[in-house]
Amino acid sequence: MHTRNLAALPLTRFDAAIIDLDGTMVDTLGDFVVALNRMLDELALPPITAEAIGQTIGKGSEHLIRSVLRHVRGDRPADAALFDAAWPRYLHHYLAINGQHAPIYAGVVEGLAALRAHGLRLACLTNKPIALARPLLAAKGLDVYFEHLFGGEAFERKKPDPLPLLKTCEALGSAPARTLMVGDSSNDAQAARAAGCPIVLVSYGYNHGQPVREVDADGFVDSLAELAGVLGSG
Repeated sequence: MHTRNLAALPLTRFDAAIIDLDGTMVDTLGDFVVALNRMLDELALPPITAEAIGQTIGKGSEHLIRSVLRHVRGDRPADAALFDAAWPRYLHHYLAINGQHAPIYAGVVEGLAALRAHGLRLACLTNKPIALARPLLAAKGLDVYFEHLFGGEAFERKKPDPLPLLKTCEALGSAPARTLMVGDSSNDAQAARAAGCPIVLVSYGYNHGQPVREVDADGFVDSLAELAGVLGSG
């Protein structure tokens, strides 16, 4: 755990934790590359690189697709007709390969097991559509750790708005101040700060192409397994 003040992050006093999905538990970039480029090929548009995609992940699939379409069209925004054509093709291709090019990050299972072993209730909160998130968690065997899973359409607004975190805290029966948010980007950190949840970020995620350690967070971990050591230390 790398934090300015570890005493300010009393993990042993938490009642619950909210965990992000893409870039935090599962490295889904490979799935995005395949699904988006198959979509673009069907639309007779040029392909997009993994690097460019990595800078757009985290704000929901609608934002992702609009950003990708704009990028491959030379920064020209996609009109409604193009987006409406792209959306169903993206979902079709993503569902077809969901999880096939997306390994679990090292330490995730150990970290989730440690949180559960210390009595924390867990929820997965992602901006990913629930139709994609639920089968992905199941395919990776991670669904067993979570009492709740909320996707991007679960609430009126998505992260970085605090509403999804506040609603997830309600579902968990935990006060925000006693609910740890674990994510990989400024998107998660901004939502957590606004909701009043302590926030820990992983060092290996996407974060829109920006250095994650420049984000205002309570701590950083190189692996979710590090949470086990902090919990065990009291």
